[in-house]
Amino acid sequence: MTKIDEQFMQDVLNIVDIIPVGRVATYGQIAQMIGRPRNARLVGKALGKSGRHGHHPCHRVVTATGRLVPGWFDQRPMLLAENVPFKDDNHVDIKRCQWQGF
Repeated sequence: MTKIDEQFMQDVLNIVDIIPVGRVATYGQIAQMIGRPRNARLVGKALGKSGRHGHHPCHRVVTATGRLVPGWFDQRPMLLAENVPFKDDNHVDIKRCQWQGF
């Protein structure tokens, strides 16, 4: 298993912090933006540990298909509160709400 170093964690959280309200980004998109395009899964692992690093809008990160984090029951209500459109109960409408980055 790959260890998440502090610099990787900070790079991920810096991107997550600028995802606008009402938009989502994907794990792969964040990995690409920090120059680690093959580390989408590691981005997910980092976000799973992000609570130790303060408050960040991690609820705005989904899979490439728009799927929510399984078992994270607060994610959907938080996204709905930001008017993020959904295709079904477990998927945001990624085509309509994906943040295009900087």
